[in-house]
Amino acid sequence: MPQVSEQRDPDPGRMQVPQGNPLLLSHSLQELLARDNVQVDLVPEKKGLFLKHVEYEVSSQRFRSSVHRRYNDFVVFRELLLQKFPYRMVPSLPPKRALGADREFIEARRRALKRFINLVARHPPFSEDVVLRLFLSFSGPDVQSKLKESAQCAGDEFLSCKLAPRAKDFLPADIQTQFAVSRELIRNIHNSFYKLRDRAERMASRAIDNAADLLMFGKELSALGSDTTPLPSWAALNSSTWGSLKQALKGLSVEFALLADKAAQQGKQEETDVVEKLNLFLDLLQSYKDLCERHEKGVLHKHQRALHKYGLMKRQMSAAVHSREPEAVEQLESRIVEQENAIQTMELRNHFSLYCLHQETQLVHVYLPLTSHILGAFVNSQIQGHKEMGKVWNDLKPKLHCLFVGPTSTLTPPRSPRDGLSPQ
Repeated sequence: MPQVSEQRDPDPGRMQVPQGNPLLLSHSLQELLARDNVQVDLVPEKKGLFLKHVEYEVSSQRFRSSVHRRYNDFVVFRELLLQKFPYRMVPSLPPKRALGADREFIEARRRALKRFINLVARHPPFSEDVVLRLFLSFSGPDVQSKLKESAQCAGDEFLSCKLAPRAKDFLPADIQTQFAVSRELIRNIHNSFYKLRDRAERMASRAIDNAADLLMFGKELSALGSDTTPLPSWAALNSSTWGSLKQALKGLSVEFALLADKAAQQGKQEETDVVEKLNLFLDLLQSYKDLCERHEKGVLHKHQRALHKYGLMKRQMSAAVHSREPEAVEQLESRIVEQENAIQTMELRNHFSLYCLHQETQLVHVYLPLTSHILGAFVNSQIQGHKEMGKVWNDLKPKLHCLFVGPTSTLTPPRSPRDGLSPQ
């Protein structure tokens, strides 16, 4: 592995050391959301020799580009992000299903891919990287090879960042305590938002189910009004009443169809404006949790293993000196020097990992005001949905008067049970 001092800056303009404390982020949520808006849409299916291949049209507002990508292209792209930015929040991809991918699964995966690419496109370091630009704008053949080629000699962020050797200088003295507290807080936030997302999904699902029920209710009324079964002779006296009732029932299907449409619109709006935004925030929180695990299981674990190996070498050296084996001592000295260099590099990486974690924690908190966006969208969908459905119900009410025929053959509305009606 090349030393930090030997690395040339791939983009000197971008990697300039910022003024002040570079540990602190100055981005707002509006600035992050304005970096790019990427749409992911399904392309009509193309059949291969054996399997159907699903393609996505990925359109970037920032690059003014529209390219076709397959799921495996996203996989390679994410692997390269992890390779170049191992100490940053890289969102997960939705799971792959080789066989039996139904329409519902494909739509859920499309939404998840859209959340993934938007989180990446708005992430400060990712948004300036050549890999992202190629993924969103390269329209030539074999995008995977092009992506791998661009990342071949770049090294990871630790090797390309001028601040990496001095990351420790910017870290607060209680960084480990701050890390533990932040991790616990974000774990609690994740758990709460997970429950909120589940409830929001259920409410949106109920609105869509309500739409189906209202539509069927109207169809059944229409079917009753369209019934052509002749009346028996003993009911002939009431033939005019039944005829007017049938005519009124038949016409109600239009209003119930409109009610169903309004309920379906409300359910879809809640899915788009509420559930999807909750899922976006959950994806971000999950990527933070994954980053914390990578820090502990990756950098810290390797550092501890290197220190353990160093201790074994020192003991071997002591034994070789006592046994007066010059060749063994010389070999061990060379290996110990190499191990000391490796430990020094790992310590620098550990500090740089904590430096990145500190910034990623701030980034999560920049996204926290998204909560107000979600609540606002939820309240607005409820107000708008109930307002529109209430109008249809009010328009429907006058059309029911012909259904209520009183004792003197005058049209009277039904009375409430509170009116004190007797069983007779």
